[in-house]
Amino acid sequence: MSSVQAVADDPHRLGHRQDTRRAGPSKRIVVGYGFWIFLLSDIVMFSAFFATYAVLADRRAGGPGGSDLFDLRNVGIETACLLLSSFTCGVASIGALRRRDWFYGAMAATFILGAAFLALEIREFAGLVARGAGPTRSAFLSAFFTLVGLHGLHVTAGLLWLLTMMAQTLAKGYRTDILRRMLCFSLFWHALDIIWVALFTVVYLLGVRS
Repeated sequence: MSSVQAVADDPHRLGHRQDTRRAGPSKRIVVGYGFWIFLLSDIVMFSAFFATYAVLADRRAGGPGGSDLFDLRNVGIETACLLLSSFTCGVASIGALRRRDWFYGAMAATFILGAAFLALEIREFAGLVARGAGPTRSAFLSAFFTLVGLHGLHVTAGLLWLLTMMAQTLAKGYRTDILRRMLCFSLFWHALDIIWVALFTVVYLLGVRS
């Protein structure tokens, strides 16, 4: 029975007859849709941690606050590194789509800038702990280390993903599935930059003012 005849015999598909030749959504659509759901769920999680930090920002237990601890010069360098890495990541995405070898140079620059950001953040954490302002000192510091550390873990995962993308491209070339993964990585990295801008504003700038 042809598909046209099946529809004519059962126009409302009460018998659940379906055209077996009808293809489902493409893998590109499924992967893209699923990754957007992942990003949105990640943003919801960060929103919860931002809300927690906002509630605990004044719970210092007599200890130091943001104006006593934060070095905006160091944080400014961190921010510059991460924002520049977003630019180089965009250049790498263009290079992958055009199948140009400067894709690897842009990805290497993104890795170096992301690693520099992590190194500065680790140095900041180590300096705070050395001054007796570790995460157990007060609720404020617990929320600070958790929120900023969570973002740092995401950057670490992004750097590992970046290395994987470079290795896959080098081994398999600019295949369609590789380009699709590169697009997902680019979205992830840019989302981390957006979250950092919010974190820089809420945690550091407002913390220094307080």
